[in-house]
Amino acid sequence: MNEVLGPLAARYADWLDLPAELTADTADEEPGEVRAMPVILRIERAEPPERTPLLEAAAAAALAVCFDERAEPGGEWHDELKAWVDGRIRKVARRARGAHWQAVQELPGVTVTVDGAQVRALLPGRVVDAPKEVSRLQISGSELPPDEPGPATGGVPLLLLNPKVAMTVGKAAAQVGHATMILGSLLDEAAREAWAGQDFRCAVRIPGIGRWNELHPGAEPGLAWRERGVVAVRDAGFTEVDPGTVTVLAQWQSSRTE
Repeated sequence: MNEVLGPLAARYADWLDLPAELTADTADEEPGEVRAMPVILRIERAEPPERTPLLEAAAAAALAVCFDERAEPGGEWHDELKAWVDGRIRKVARRARGAHWQAVQELPGVTVTVDGAQVRALLPGRVVDAPKEVSRLQISGSELPPDEPGPATGGVPLLLLNPKVAMTVGKAAAQVGHATMILGSLLDEAAREAWAGQDFRCAVRIPGIGRWNELHPGAEPGLAWRERGVVAVRDAGFTEVDPGTVTVLAQWQSSRTE
């Protein structure tokens, strides 16, 4: 098990079983100690990316930070990542273009490109300490029209967005980042290394309601993981969705077409 993501794996099932109203309970947090991972979406005005590749890049970038060699015990990122994962794995998606996009490349993090779409996930830290290169970027207003990505081929994990819940591209980017982190926390070393060899690529799709209901772990997250390789992302409900909403189902799979 990855040392940084170990606490996430340990509390996964308990989080899914938590009453919805308690997912948004932050009584145990000091406001000045709230931590988040900035996820910077490159959305140029003249040539914006397609929605699906951007989400796939966000999903890969968030996990790549956690498995970077600098995140290992003794590495320069380890302490900040551990402090973040020990609490809530908040992510804040912001959009950048032009010089502002270039500026965030100088900050600690990982940039991923998928079919021309680019996302940089940054080292998490206290929100109150966010550098100006990040704090000046817009959070709201990041939207892209739906696209038609086609069937998802086998060989990479499948991330399914809840077909019953509307999310902006920024919200969805954070949620798919949560999904890859949960998957990464539960995989054995061999599977994790195989995925790393694919640069943590994944396929993001929106399923039909029937398929969503079929894969949903329900009250048996452990069984869903062992038998179907499925995990669920359950949101605290701070933005856009109600507390306790399952926003993404992630399926670890080596071969099939969706």
